[in-house]
Amino acid sequence: MKYIPRKLESVVVHAAQSFPAVVLTGPRRSGKTWMLKHLFPEASYHLFEDPDVIARFRSDPQGFLDGIRLPAILDEIQNTPEVFNHVRSRIDREPRRVGRWFLTGSQESGLMANVTESMAGRAAVMQLLPFSTGESPKSTLLRGGYPEVLARPRAARLWFSSYLQTYLERDVRQISAVQDLSLFRRFFALVASRHGQVLNKSDLAAPLGMSVPGVGRWLDILEATSQILIVPPFFENLGKRLIKSPKVYVSDSGLACHLLGIETEAELEKSPFLGALFEGFIAAEILKGQVNKGGRRGLYYFRDQQGLEVDFVVPGRDASVTLVEAKASRTVIPDMAVPMRRLAAAWVKSGVKRGGIRCVLVHRPARGGTRSHAVSPNVEAMPWTDFVAAL
Repeated sequence: MKYIPRKLESVVVHAAQSFPAVVLTGPRRSGKTWMLKHLFPEASYHLFEDPDVIARFRSDPQGFLDGIRLPAILDEIQNTPEVFNHVRSRIDREPRRVGRWFLTGSQESGLMANVTESMAGRAAVMQLLPFSTGESPKSTLLRGGYPEVLARPRAARLWFSSYLQTYLERDVRQISAVQDLSLFRRFFALVASRHGQVLNKSDLAAPLGMSVPGVGRWLDILEATSQILIVPPFFENLGKRLIKSPKVYVSDSGLACHLLGIETEAELEKSPFLGALFEGFIAAEILKGQVNKGGRRGLYYFRDQQGLEVDFVVPGRDASVTLVEAKASRTVIPDMAVPMRRLAAAWVKSGVKRGGIRCVLVHRPARGGTRSHAVSPNVEAMPWTDFVAAL
C-alpha cells in the first residue's frame, strides 16, 4: 500500500528535534507505526504485542533495552507500562540527546497516566487520527478514514468486522475485565444508534440490562481507545439554563455506518441517520484539523433548556469563536441559520467580550447549480469540502 503523507508529520519531526521522546497515541490501525517508520527509517522497531518481545522485556528489561538500536520505535506499549520507567531513567542519563525514543499506543488514558507520572518534560505527546479528507480525498462519510478501508473499499465490510473483533479481543479485554464481549459489541452498536445525541446513560443501560455505572465504565473504554468522541457543552453565563450533558459520536463515520448496517451510498441517502452521521463527520474533521497541527482539542456544542441548540462551538484566538451548523441537506435555507443568529445575538446582549463571532452553515454540496455563500445576515454557507479545506 502506497504511503500517503500525513499532516501531523511536520509536528512529529519538530518534536523529535526538541524532545528525547515522542509519544504518539490514536486508535488502532490509524497509521501511527507506518508514519513513524516512514519519517524515521533508521529507527529499529519493536512491537509490544508480540508475546516473545514482551517476555524478553519482562525477563530482563535492562538487557532488552541495552540490546536495541537507537533511535527506536516501541509500538503498542500500553501492554507493558513498566517500559516508561526504564526509558525515563535512560533519558535522564543523557537528557540533551533528542529524537531517540518513539512510543506508540492505542489506549490514550492509560498511556497518558504513565506519561504524566514518568515522562513529564521528557516527551512530546500527540495524537494521530484516521485520515482526514484533506489527507486523502478517498475519505468519505460512508467509508470514514481508516487507511486500509480506503485502500480496499470493496472489502470494507469484512475489514470493519475484523477490526471490531480485534478491538474487542485486545483493547477491551486489556483495559477492563469485560467477560461478555458479545454484550460489549451490542453496547457499541447501541452507542452508534445514539450518534449525535445528548448522552443519556440510563437510556443506554435499560435495553442491555446494565447499571448506569457499568455503562459509564464502558463509555470510558470507548473514549480511552478513541472509538467515540465526547463533545462537551459550552458553558457561558448568558442568563440561560443550559444542558450539562455531553453529546456522543462514533469517531470514524465509516465505522459508525458499519455498526448501523449502512453499506452503500444509496442506503446512506435513505437512512434516518444521515443527518447525525454528517454532523459527526464534521465534528471529526474539526478535531483532526486541530490535532494535526499539534494543538489542543477545542470542540463544544450549545443547548439550553428552551431548545436553542447550535451543533458546534469552536473557540479561537483572542476570545473569538466560530459557531457551526452541520446540515446534510444539499439545499440551504435561511431558517437553518436561525439558531446561530440567536446565540450570537445573546452573546452580544450579555456584554461578554469576544474577539469576534463567526457563523458558518456547513452543508453537502449540490451536484449541480450554483453555490450559496450568504444564506442569512452575518452567516456564511459553505459546502463541507470548502469548510474542511480551510481547517
